[in-house]
Amino acid sequence: MNLKLVNRKSINGNTIIDLGNVKIGQGYFTIIAGPCSVENKEIIEETAHFLSELNIKIMRGGVFKPRTSPYSFQGLGKKGLEYLKLAAEKYNLKVITEALDEDSLKMVNECADIIQIGSRNAQNFGLLKKAGKLNKPVLLKRGFMMTIEEFLYSAEYIVFEGNKNIILCERGIRTFETKTRNTLDISAIPVLKKETHLPIIIDPSHAAGRSDIIPDLIKASLAVGAHGIMVEIHPKPEKALSDGKQSLNFGKFKKIIDEIRNISKCFGVELI
Repeated sequence: MNLKLVNRKSINGNTIIDLGNVKIGQGYFTIIAGPCSVENKEIIEETAHFLSELNIKIMRGGVFKPRTSPYSFQGLGKKGLEYLKLAAEKYNLKVITEALDEDSLKMVNECADIIQIGSRNAQNFGLLKKAGKLNKPVLLKRGFMMTIEEFLYSAEYIVFEGNKNIILCERGIRTFETKTRNTLDISAIPVLKKETHLPIIIDPSHAAGRSDIIPDLIKASLAVGAHGIMVEIHPKPEKALSDGKQSLNFGKFKKIIDEIRNISKCFGVELI
């Protein structure tokens, strides 16, 4: 691979994303959680309060939704950003949300602490270049049909433009398996850690597409050496406007977080 900037040998040590009250990278296992979509002001505020009670510092919530069907809920857009920001400020949380194009990138950059570039845009090189010109951390999801090499080249596009604050996210790849929505490429984590200095987290929700196996995938993420997870949660998953089947309810999410808090020290990481 002709990688010059994200290659492990390009710097001494590892890139740590420092958001002030929370860090992402080597030595940490950082939790990001929230609903697939910001549905209304009440649910996102309820979620923010719940996360603050668990001492989780980063909340996710989609407002610009890249849906397979044009008839599916597309997100609240700018109004959703306002709800997300207000809830986060009230409970002292950091925010991550996805940008789909140049227009939404500008809005997300004004409101979010981390900009997400999703799987479907992982090789949208124009968007990657624009994100690279911003002074804000970018979470780059692996495209569901991308090789690890292609994934790293997408990250290289961002860093090439000047933005070195990149978080890689393994979210599952498309295979012939039908029992899960995608197949979590757990082997990608140790491979990526050998190839790059950038932090790597796992999204078990989109990999699984079903909530019942997500706790096991969270444990696997910790065990394999990922630097964190991004999980979809909802107070009432059965009523969620998007991805309810892969969302954990608050009780199940608290249970798994309590479990991994107890074992995280065995892996030499700080759970935040």
